Amino acid sequence: MLLVRRNRWKYLFLCGLLYTQSDGSRLRQEDSSPRIVEHPSDLIVSKGEPATLNCKAEGRPTPTVEWYKDGERVETDRENPRSHRMLLPSGSLFFLRIVHGRRSKPDDGNYVCVARNYLGEAVSRNASLEVARKLDFSSCSFSQMVLPQSVRCQWCIAGKWSYRICKVR
Repeated sequence: MLLVRRNRWKYLFLCGLLYTQSDGSRLRQEDSSPRIVEHPSDLIVSKGEPATLNCKAEGRPTPTVEWYKDGERVETDRENPRSHRMLLPSGSLFFLRIVHGRRSKPDDGNYVCVARNYLGEAVSRNASLEVARKLDFSSCSFSQMVLPQSVRCQWCIAGKWSYRICKVR
């Protein structure tokens, strides 16, 4: 512990968390553990398109942010300059292009951001990133309905997805 005498009654605690006066009043706010103030949202993105998973954290000192996909740490351009994923200064994860193929590890999955400083960590809510697929209507089971004004709609149910296709006659 190092105390520096500033004048007759004020002292500065240099190697601790806060500065105080001799009467105990604070000159600087205490450090705080991280907290997530903007959580990522679910995304559906086409292959090859850019995307951003948002995350913003607060704390003192400013927390570092890391991203995890399906429980594994996400490699960004900071670790690999050739990566198509960038960690933005805000803490968000930016994809230059969404990858979904056999040659590389696909981007679709469940993501969380984790903010850390020496006082602890905060974990965001889960966000899913799904790669949009072309529709194959041959596997659909259709149901039809006729609406007023000559609008004809069909529902296509394919697995967990359902689509409404409408045409005006």
